Amino acid sequence: MHLISLIVFSVFSNAFAILGAAYFVPGFEFRYDFLGLLAVAGIFTAINIVIKPVLKMIFGLFLVLTMGLFSVVINAFGLYLLDFLSPSVTINGLLVLFYATLIVSAANILINFAAKSLFKK
Repeated sequence: MHLISLIVFSVFSNAFAILGAAYFVPGFEFRYDFLGLLAVAGIFTAINIVIKPVLKMIFGLFLVLTMGLFSVVINAFGLYLLDFLSPSVTINGLLVLFYATLIVSAANILINFAAKSLFKK
């Protein structure tokens, strides 16, 4: 039950982060309605749950050598993969990808931190 609630929370957290990136980053385009947003957030959650840990294991040495900054590259790869897999998300350029990665990562960190503090009580 805890895993299912974690996945549902991740989907909504990623949906909020994708909307934030689409709003704040010119060149990061999201086209569709609420159900399309949930579908895209579900795809991004699946990428984060399945592919991201594998990439962290493969590039663990780079993560240690860069003191965790290589995780930005791994997160950017996840967003690029989302752009590749979903026709409703378009990322126009490498700089747009970088800014969107920063916004999505910051939004997920803030939302997860707030949720963990709420679940402790």
